[in-house]
Amino acid sequence: MTRPDLNLLVTLDVLLSEGSVARAARRLQISPSAMSRALARLREATGDPLLVRAGRGLVPTPRALELRGRVGPLVEAAEACLRPTESLNLQTLTRTFTFRNREGFVENFGPDLIARIGAEAPGVRLRFVQKPDRESSPLREGGVDLETGVVGDATGPELRVQALFHDRFVGVVRSGHPLANGEITPARYAGARHIHVSRRGNDMGPIDAALHALGLARDIATSVGSFSEALALARATDLIASVPERYTGTLRANLFTFPLPVTLPEITISLLWHPRLDADPAHRWLRGCVREVCGGTRLPS
Repeated sequence: MTRPDLNLLVTLDVLLSEGSVARAARRLQISPSAMSRALARLREATGDPLLVRAGRGLVPTPRALELRGRVGPLVEAAEACLRPTESLNLQTLTRTFTFRNREGFVENFGPDLIARIGAEAPGVRLRFVQKPDRESSPLREGGVDLETGVVGDATGPELRVQALFHDRFVGVVRSGHPLANGEITPARYAGARHIHVSRRGNDMGPIDAALHALGLARDIATSVGSFSEALALARATDLIASVPERYTGTLRANLFTFPLPVTLPEITISLLWHPRLDADPAHRWLRGCVREVCGGTRLPS
């Protein structure tokens, strides 16, 4: 039996990642004709066309989609075997890491994380950028090193994910609001006026579903796209904001916070990164710092 050419795994990984013969050729620094020949060899080896024409572009076959999640880790593991072991010197490490987070992360965890990083690796800089959606392309393309958030359908299946902490939604009103006194029943909560938070512009969410099960409905006065906007409005009006408790800790300063009178599932805030950074010593150290600052315990890298 003829042994397969394992070099084709690298070509396959790049082709499935780029979805284009021309872009894959540029990335591997070979000619488009050489990449086309490599694709022909891959088709012969796998017995599948892998990428097929759709209009002016190429789309992956079901077999290609199946392989996409398996080939990357194989290539990265092989590269790690051939890479010399590095000893990480934090005192001389000079590097900038980019974090992508929703509002609230920097306010709540940024000071402790910056202090921790500065004490251990003074040459390391952190760049925080906003996370307007759950699209995974910034991690996949290398523009972002780490991301925090709730894993959803838009999260790339190839990404590494580790839970940081669990959170729950709470109600928030201004100091002196009528709800700050007395028992907050589902009826009292639903009867007040609310701020609905949705980045996608949805009209309803899990809170509305929980109230509907009790025969109740919120009076939604306005909708916003972020928790910080909702809390700013709650601070200045009689409207109720319903936000994640731990993720918005400092944003809720001097506001009255109360448990929601309906049962909602906890949400899990996770740390996400691309598998190509799995074995990077500096990245592993950084992940450990984030886990300790956010979760309060040391977990294995």
